[in-house]
Amino acid sequence: MKEDGLRRVLSLVLMMATGAAWGQGPAGPASPAGRPPVNDVNPPIRAKQIHLKHVLVIGQTKGFEHDSVSAAMDFVYKMGHETGLWDTMLRTDTELLTKNKLANNGKNLDYFDCIVFASTTGELTMDDQQKKDMMTAIQVDGKGFVGIHAALDTNYKWPEYGELTGGWFDQHPWGTFDAPIVNEDPNSPITKHFPAAFMKYDEIYQPKNWDRGKVHVLLSLDPTKLNYMNNRNVHREDHDFAVAWTKMYGSGRIFYSTLGHTEEAWDDPDVQKMYFEAIKWALGMTETSTAPHARPAMAASAQ
Repeated sequence: MKEDGLRRVLSLVLMMATGAAWGQGPAGPASPAGRPPVNDVNPPIRAKQIHLKHVLVIGQTKGFEHDSVSAAMDFVYKMGHETGLWDTMLRTDTELLTKNKLANNGKNLDYFDCIVFASTTGELTMDDQQKKDMMTAIQVDGKGFVGIHAALDTNYKWPEYGELTGGWFDQHPWGTFDAPIVNEDPNSPITKHFPAAFMKYDEIYQPKNWDRGKVHVLLSLDPTKLNYMNNRNVHREDHDFAVAWTKMYGSGRIFYSTLGHTEEAWDDPDVQKMYFEAIKWALGMTETSTAPHARPAMAASAQ
């Protein structure tokens, strides 16, 4: 069940996160100056929680519509709400991807600290000024960007977008399968909960216009355990199939992972933990490397 998965992830992070977000220590909730302590006589004030950061999740699809879009969006909202680390705006349009002042309490890019593309597909409905504004927000203002699964299958006619994400979708040669994955960075807070090698049932994208020398690979497919026979969708001669990576785009922190194709993936505590930590990192709450590194010796010898 999705709720059980969320609880398992929260059990790993909630004590630290809530302590930082809500000012709690061993003695319990702190009382703001001028207010009586919270007890049976003075129940807690029911006001909107003040969160540390603001996250905008875009789930617009102009191509293939993944069943998991709602699950991914729901996860980002719940993790921000439950931990108090961020609040979340969920949209299936692109109206807020602008620096223009918006009427009727509309929030623009100046308000948000991180943008999440939750399996967006196709050419999103953004005009040239919106595209410029989004790039400025990330590259110059330092907003974070997290791309979930089909975020790589998006905006092919927008060259800067491919530079931002690190590449574009170029088939999924094995469809949805038991993917053999190697953890290339067990020291990163985003991936340290994964073992050195593991399997995940998911759909792994093959990226094009993607260069390992321009990103920091966190997870990748084990090329020694893949079947290439009669597979016309395998286009990378180097057999380098990254599963998750980080990079910088100017001042902006960028994370992408192909994991999250299925609805069931969002019940997986490992996948939940990865995206939770990725958003925290994109928001500047933790640190991890964005420096390129060589392929593992095992993978390099299998080319």
